[in-house]
Amino acid sequence: MSKTSSEQTDNTRIDPTKVEWRHTPWPKLERYVFKLQKRIFKATQEGDDKTVRRLQKTLLRSRSAKTLAVRQVSQDNRGRNTAGVDEVKSLTPQQRLDLVDNLQVRGAAMPTRRVWIPKAGTTEKRPLGIPTLKDRALQALVKQVLEPEWEARFEPNSYGFRPGRSAHDALEAIWVAINKKAKYVLDADIAKCFDRINHHALLKKLNTFPCLRRQIKGWLKAGLMEGEQVFPTSEGTPQGGVISPLLANIALHGMETMLQQRFKHGTQNHKWVSKIQLIRYADDFVILHEDKTRVEEEKALIVEWLVPLGLELKASKTRLTHSLHSIEGEAGFDFLGFTVRQYQAGKYRTGVWRKGYPLGFKTFIVPSKTSIKRHYDQLAKVVDSHKCKTQAELIDTLNPIIRGWCNYYAHAVSKRVFTRLGHLLYQKLRAWARRRHPGKANGWTTHRYWYIRAGKGWWFMARQGQYMVRMARHADTPIVRHIKVQDKRSPFDGDWAYWGTRLGRYSDLGGAKVTLLKRQKGRCTHCKLLFRYGDKVETDHITPLMKGGGNGYDNLQLLHRHCHHTKSATDQRIVVESVLV
Repeated sequence: MSKTSSEQTDNTRIDPTKVEWRHTPWPKLERYVFKLQKRIFKATQEGDDKTVRRLQKTLLRSRSAKTLAVRQVSQDNRGRNTAGVDEVKSLTPQQRLDLVDNLQVRGAAMPTRRVWIPKAGTTEKRPLGIPTLKDRALQALVKQVLEPEWEARFEPNSYGFRPGRSAHDALEAIWVAINKKAKYVLDADIAKCFDRINHHALLKKLNTFPCLRRQIKGWLKAGLMEGEQVFPTSEGTPQGGVISPLLANIALHGMETMLQQRFKHGTQNHKWVSKIQLIRYADDFVILHEDKTRVEEEKALIVEWLVPLGLELKASKTRLTHSLHSIEGEAGFDFLGFTVRQYQAGKYRTGVWRKGYPLGFKTFIVPSKTSIKRHYDQLAKVVDSHKCKTQAELIDTLNPIIRGWCNYYAHAVSKRVFTRLGHLLYQKLRAWARRRHPGKANGWTTHRYWYIRAGKGWWFMARQGQYMVRMARHADTPIVRHIKVQDKRSPFDGDWAYWGTRLGRYSDLGGAKVTLLKRQKGRCTHCKLLFRYGDKVETDHITPLMKGGGNGYDNLQLLHRHCHHTKSATDQRIVVESVLV
């Protein structure tokens, strides 16, 4: 049977890569790879496993896919300069081309390098396994092959480490489940999920063709190196690998379906039984139901279901609670840095049913106390460490922290929290200013570091060259309601209108980037391709600052990270050539 045009070998399409890395026709490569991924996604939805396997093998051999995988790990990823056991942490353009030529699925793998990083808010440390750069590139290639298939299989209420889905989608699913009816909640966490997954159970569930199965098994069994000693890995998939989050999601796939099959909703014994709702973000999940006994039964089933995978619930982070009523002195629960809780009508206005019928309670999702304290402690640490720095340097360090935290919590009921944090930070900055000028009056230090802007009040501002830089304020972040992603949607379905709209409204890019994204109609101005979920997006100065460009919107544009690297190299080369001339 003859192959379709999209399945033909694509070596002739990208011959320029054999000449020079920067001449690679990236738009052509991305269109070719996405076309195959879209066909894999649709064939999986139709249950055509034979076509799925054929297309996956084509994509695995594709030079286009290999080139994109190498670019991802050597240019796009933040950890691109982190070395594995071979101590290779960066590649020249020629070395990238050589790696593309040598990228083959052989089944073997080198051990991962063990690195310990601190866990936020605790004294514990999280183990990471850093593969070699070559293994990371091969994992990125295999992920391109497997992800479209599993995106078509994954359950609708699975949100962690999936393209086009976020923590806010999981929280919105929780709000939809409880905003009209108070429910019991099993707030659960799987203990050391990544480190304990049973290899045999994972490979059986993966159910892929032998070549790919041997390669994934090779990564799982590769071992880890700490110092000069190599330890075997009989279980788990190391955090730090490109493909590890996908493998963890595959291992946990089926949990929601199992519960719904065991507890079907409908009329039973002349009594209506509501639907079981399980909402999962990676290894954290909640189970929601109005019947306490039913929730306890579901917990027992989950514990039993996890046993073949070598997993268990973490007792210290698993508890039964209620969204409205107190159990052991507490109501509500924390999930992904937010507190979800309902309050009886009185202190707050009651929620209403569709026809205006009062519910008697109101549902709130707010930043958790732990997250608020952690954020303030981080801000205070920055201020204390900048006692001898300039005001402009302090502002440049604080702004990304403030904007990033506020963008994450901008979809919750956060206005009061933002205002309170702004006041606490003002007190900290006021003490910082007084310490610098102990002999001056309070009014003098206030006018030295704070300026009045018409209609905007007092701003912590400083002059930097010919520009004024000002500190971002928590309370200026607008609160925007997040709309949950549709259950069976995936970026691999090819609906650019739907995903383009969501990228502009509900992405984590931040206000300035969203403005630029809308102005550019969702396209990178360098490669002219549409931005997709998962793309690394950066802000670029059209006219570089070194050539006199400004920081206004008229001189800013959004580029892919790799496009940004290319443009910056070109700008640098032009400046050097102009100096030499």
